[in-house]
Amino acid sequence: MTDASRGRWPLKDILWVASALVLVVQWIALRWLGMAPHDPPLEAILPGLAIFGAAFMLSWAAELAQLEISQALALAFLALVAVLPEYAVDLYLAWTAAKDPSYTALATANMTGANRILIGFGWPVILLCFWLGSRRREREIRLSSGQHIDLAALLVATIYAFVIPFKRTLSIVDTVFLIGLFAVYVIQSGKAHHVEPELMGPPARIATLPRFWRRAVTIGLFLLPGLAIFIAAEPFAEGLMHSAEHLGVPKFVLIQWLAPLASESPEFVISMLFALRGNAMAGFGTLISSKVNQWTLLIGMLPLAYSVSGGHLQPMMLDDVQAEEIFLTAAQSLLAVVMLTNWSFGLGEAALLFGLFIVQLFIPIPWVRWMFAGLYLVLAVGYLVMPSYRRSVLQLLRSGWRVSPDAEKR
Repeated sequence: MTDASRGRWPLKDILWVASALVLVVQWIALRWLGMAPHDPPLEAILPGLAIFGAAFMLSWAAELAQLEISQALALAFLALVAVLPEYAVDLYLAWTAAKDPSYTALATANMTGANRILIGFGWPVILLCFWLGSRRREREIRLSSGQHIDLAALLVATIYAFVIPFKRTLSIVDTVFLIGLFAVYVIQSGKAHHVEPELMGPPARIATLPRFWRRAVTIGLFLLPGLAIFIAAEPFAEGLMHSAEHLGVPKFVLIQWLAPLASESPEFVISMLFALRGNAMAGFGTLISSKVNQWTLLIGMLPLAYSVSGGHLQPMMLDDVQAEEIFLTAAQSLLAVVMLTNWSFGLGEAALLFGLFIVQLFIPIPWVRWMFAGLYLVLAVGYLVMPSYRRSVLQLLRSGWRVSPDAEKR
């Protein structure tokens, strides 16, 4: 009989839960007592830690949800919940942009940074963890055939994203299309075959509770961190900008790279643990679903938040830098999704995505952004020249939304 079945909690799991609770509760208590700091860098660090702890708790809750719904839908739900901190920060920036136009650049910077980090850093790291954790030193991750829905949604969203830089706006039209695409993605994922999840850490212990208490704990794992994120998003974003001024670092840099990395790090940790324990498909699948979430729902919510805050329907106007950033992000996304249409992700592909991401990260110059965007597109075309990739892409566009009842069994 295992420790989990006897209800015993290993010390490491107790420490995980205790640490997450402390990080979340400290900020709730400080706000309730009116003792939240207003001096950098504590005004960014303390709410940032709350968001960090909340993301872990939300990820555990989403993993437990796999006991009730299909694996494809659960991974999509896990990805959505895990990036809620990212949504909170970006939506706050878009909300504020309606009153202060300078925040528009920060909102798009946060969104593009989060998307490029997922592919350029997150995907290669998961493969590296899988390689390190496997006895045979596996050099590639094989995707499940059930992930065709993720790839189809990502491909359609990516093609649509190329329109945004040319019209120079994020509008309610984008909201309707992208949120509609996300809704179709979730509905189709929900039709996939239901399989028992492979839980680990605190979720594995909570899953042994009687059904009523398991569900009660799961609901609590949504509500408590949800409250923490709600009251931490604004001070975290503002604290980052005050800290940037204090340290002499451009606000754009902190908002584009540090904020998404901080808010998504728990998601990376969860995916890395899956990969290190040999379940690379679940870890990699979570990050693919996160990309779909951010490339559809997150972008679609920005003009909606902007319009609601402004009191009337109005598009977010994009300047040259924002258009360049979105075009570059779309080009990176196109190369990534075309790579995956052969249903595998190898070390060579991981090295290519990571290398391109790191080089352009440290050269934030307009002509360099356009050069790398062009390079991504040329490489994507290079893959599409090969008949197997071209057939797979066309197949995804034609029938990628169809759900096979046995898709997740294979």
